[in-house]
This record gives sequence, C-alpha cells and structure tokens, in this order.
Amino acid sequence: MQTTFYTELDRSKWVVKMLKVYNTLTRSKEEFVPLEQNHVRMYVCGPTVYDYPHIGNARSFVVFDTIRRYLEYSGYRVTYATNFTDIDDKMINRSNEQGIEVFELASKFIAEYLTIANQLNLKPATINPRATEHIDDIIEMVELIIKNGVGYEVHGDVYFNVPAYKAYGGLSRIPMDELATGARVEVDENKKDPRDFVLWKAEKPGELSWESPWGRGRPGWHAECSVMGKHYLGLPFDIHGGGQDLIFPHHENEIAQSSAAYGIKIPVKYWLHNGFLTIDSDKMAKSERNFSTAREVLDNYDHQAVRLYLVTGQYRQPLDYNDKALKQAIQSLERIKNSVDTIRGRITILERIGSRESDADKKLAEASKKVRESFEKEMNDDFNTPGALAEIFTFVREVNTLTKDVGGAAVLRESLAVLTELVGILGVDLSDDSQAGEGDGHSGEALESVVEFLLELRENARKAKDFELSDSIRDRLKQASIEITDTKDGPTWKIG
Repeated sequence: MQTTFYTELDRSKWVVKMLKVYNTLTRSKEEFVPLEQNHVRMYVCGPTVYDYPHIGNARSFVVFDTIRRYLEYSGYRVTYATNFTDIDDKMINRSNEQGIEVFELASKFIAEYLTIANQLNLKPATINPRATEHIDDIIEMVELIIKNGVGYEVHGDVYFNVPAYKAYGGLSRIPMDELATGARVEVDENKKDPRDFVLWKAEKPGELSWESPWGRGRPGWHAECSVMGKHYLGLPFDIHGGGQDLIFPHHENEIAQSSAAYGIKIPVKYWLHNGFLTIDSDKMAKSERNFSTAREVLDNYDHQAVRLYLVTGQYRQPLDYNDKALKQAIQSLERIKNSVDTIRGRITILERIGSRESDADKKLAEASKKVRESFEKEMNDDFNTPGALAEIFTFVREVNTLTKDVGGAAVLRESLAVLTELVGILGVDLSDDSQAGEGDGHSGEALESVVEFLLELRENARKAKDFELSDSIRDRLKQASIEITDTKDGPTWKIG
C-alpha cells in the first residue's frame, strides 16, 4: 500500500491562497495577500515593562505567536517585531515608587517577560526593540510632523494637531465631535484642541530626559511604535497586532503620525486585534484589580495546558478566565498526550513483530490527511483556533480507535508527525516526551514494565478465582499481538 503525505519540502513551496483575516481598519474579512510575495512583515505592540504582566496580557502574546506560527507553516517567511515600552508615565511613576532607575526597572520586567515567553513556548521575535533605543528616530519623526503642518510646540511640549489631519478616526470609527468630549482624551490646557495628543513631553524635575530641538524631554507613548515599526519593517508593512484596547487612542494615533510624517496614507495593510480575557464578563485589568499575574498562573498550572487554554477561544472574541477552564485544558492536553503514547506503544510492538497490511492502515492514513485539510480550513478562516482544536480532537478519537489494529509502523509515524505538527502550530510542544521508533530502548522498557504489571494482575485474579478478569487480560494482550504461555514456573510472554 502506498500513501501520499505532505512533506516538509512540499510545504516549503506552498503558500496558503485562501487565508482570510478580519481587518479592523475595514471591519471585514479580507483575503490575506502580503505586500511582498511570500514575506510577511508583522509588528505587535509589546508590554510596557513596569510591572508583572497579567494572564490577560499573556493571551495577546499567545494569539500573535500562534498567528505567526500558522503563517510560517503556510510557507511565508515572517519578520516579527514586538517592542518593549521602557519609557512612559507608568515607568517613571513605578521607578520613583521603588527608588530605582527606569533602566533597572525595565531590565527587571523584560527578564520576567522573557521567562513567561519561554514557559508559554513563544517563538523568539525577530527583533525586540526598546523605545529608548530610538529617541533620535522619534525626534526626526516629530520634526517631520511639525514641518508638514500637523504638529506644534508649546513650552517644550509637542502636540499632534488632530483637526489638521482629516483622516483621523478611520480605524476606531469614533466621530470627531465625540472625540472632543471622550473619556480617553487627556485634558491639557496647552492643547489647541482637546483631541490633540502629545508627541514629545517637556522634561519634568527628576524625570529621565533627552536633548531635542524643543529642549530636554521624552517621547510620547504613541510615537514610539510608529518609529519602531518603520525602522524595522519599512512602510507600509503587512500586519499590526495588539489588544482591542489599543485601537483607540494608540493605534489610531500611530496611523495619524505615520501618515502625517511620511506621507503614506495606509501605513499598515491589516490591523488585527485580540479580544480581552474576562472574569465574569468583565475585562481583566490592573486598574480594576481583578487580575492574576501570568507568573501566578504558570506557577500553579502546567505551562502547556495554559498555552492550550489561551487558544481555546477565537482570538477576536472575549475568553473567560476561571479555574474550571484551566482544568479542562489540562484534561484536553492529557487526551492528546495519551493518544501520542498509544501511537508510540503500537509502533514499538510493530517494530518487534514486523509490519503487516491492515484495513486500519488506510483509514488512519486518510484520517491523517483529512485532519490536516480540516485544520487548515479552520485556520484559514481568520485563525479559528477553537475550530482547529475540534478537528484535532476528532483525529485523536480516530487514532485511539484505529491504532490497535494498524499493521504498518510507517502509517503510525506519519499520524504521530501530523498530530505533533498541528498541535505545535497552536504552540503546544509535545517534544519533551521520548521519540518513538528511534531504538533507544525507552519504549521497549516501558512496554515490558506494563506487560509484567498486567501479568501480575492476571495471576492475582486467577488465585482469587476471578477467571473472567484473568481471561479478559489475556485476550486484550492477545489483541495487541502479545501471546501469553502459562508454565509451571509462571506465565511467559512474547510478541508475535
């Protein structure tokens, strides 16, 4: 029997043509076509490193890591940038509270982020820029905005003149008259218009600051990402990601800055935003004091199960956080691992007795092909991870049903490879377990231990005259091609 499978070589030449993503800018699903063939340039707003990230922050980390993984699986080369905001009001306030320098505070929480990233199995970013590494670039952008008539300086502060930029509000869809009285508009008597936002802040006593054409000061928060995105990805680039709370004002202001400074109408082609992690339908937030840090969660739950939980919801929708959901993720992870163990155990048996053709081989090969196609169909629909997971668990059920009757180790290895790869796209790593079929003896030792234990149970059942149980153990072992022979010295077994 000959079965055709995808190979790594085949897939490296194949790029998904039917991937559709929901673009916040257009409020619609669009076919994904990168600006440069087979190369995706992607920027995701990273953490402000003033405190421990909460588990809601971790959802955003995981969402965009999963999107990146699927794009790479689909054949794209991905340049992935995610920043560290290491200077802003929160950084300054927290460093003052703790009596340490801003840079020391940043280093502490960048290290915490990297630890969490490793535990959540995030792929390292292509680049992790820090805002303070790009002060000169920020000053240059602000100068261009002023030169182009969309910025102005007052007492060392520089503002973006929102009424002068007619396209403002295109991302958030908030009417301009509502912006003037909106709760998220910062009150500042130096502004010409309440909707204007700060590009450069004049130095205050005791604050970290840099020289600029407007005196010593520091960048406004929104300016940082515009500059770093352009610096590392160029303009325009393909994907800008972040949480839904960043749509306004942060991402709205990024578009305005980049357009006004560099003359590019649409600096980013696709804007992707993940939904909130909620507790009883309320957004998890430090300001609401209703959060658990990522550290607390990862210290108390299996890291891979936490990762699995964070992709159980479609990324744009809210995901409720509770102990029950995490326990369900642990159980789901165990189902996958048990299926992997089932496949590996059968491979070990077949390596001893030799392969043979079986009707189950064809069924399992077809199931392996089908799960890949179904998984891709779900992921091509705006990265529908819950749908993709449902297809994986359908495959797990088929594996558990068919594996004991499969006669070919090659088919089992392929099904194992498919299951491991698809779960890996969701960021769940099963590679910590020993690999089957490598002849290292671990699987054989495990098989021997299990069979000896079952024979001990059988002997105990026979002594207790529970012949139904003893016969059942013998028959089940026989189904697994393990033959039992009773001798005067006790039972022996062999595979055959």
